Amino acid sequence: MTAGSSSHVTHEFGPVWNDRSRVLILGSIPSPSSREAGFYYMFPRNRFWPVLAALFDQPVPEPDPAVRARFALNHRIALWDVIQECDIHGASDASITNVVPTDIAGLLDRAPIGTVFTTGRKAGQLYHRYCLPNLQEKRYRPMINLPSTSPANAAMSLTDLIKAYQPIRKALDGEEPNRQDNQNDYGK
Repeated sequence: MTAGSSSHVTHEFGPVWNDRSRVLILGSIPSPSSREAGFYYMFPRNRFWPVLAALFDQPVPEPDPAVRARFALNHRIALWDVIQECDIHGASDASITNVVPTDIAGLLDRAPIGTVFTTGRKAGQLYHRYCLPNLQEKRYRPMINLPSTSPANAAMSLTDLIKAYQPIRKALDGEEPNRQDNQNDYGK
C-alpha cells in the first residue's frame, strides 16, 4: 500500500446490546486503534468514554472492552457502527468509499431501542444514505446526530461535548429528545 492510499476494512466485532438497551449509538467504522482493541472508541484521545462517564456522573471506565461494554449495557446503551466494510485511509471518515452498511434494521427488530444517535457528521450522513432506506415504518426510530468525540473535532471542548450529548440522558430518562436539543445540526 502506498502513502495516501486507502485500505479495505471489515468491521470484525459486532454490536453491544441486550434486552435492556434503549438507545443505540452509532459511529461510522472503528478507528485503527479500535479495530486493534476489538472495541468501540478505543483511541486514547477520543473523548467518547469521558463524555459518557460525565453524563452519568461516574468515573471513566478503564480501557478494557469488557469493562466498557458493561458500562454501556448498565446504562441501557447499545453500541455499533453504520459501516460493516468500506475503503478508508487511516481513520479519516472523509476518505470513506465503497460502503457496505451494517444490519441496523435487524438489530432494531431484536432490541427495544427507542432512539438512534450518530457520532459525527459522516456517521449521520452514512446512516441517512445507507441505513434509513432499509428501515420500514415499524423499524423507524428517531435519529439525532451528535458531534464527533474524535480529537479531530478540536473545536469542541469536553464541556461542549458533554452538553451536546445530553439528549442521550433525555432519551434514557424517558423524555423525547429532538433535533432542537442540538443547537447545531451535525448531520447534514
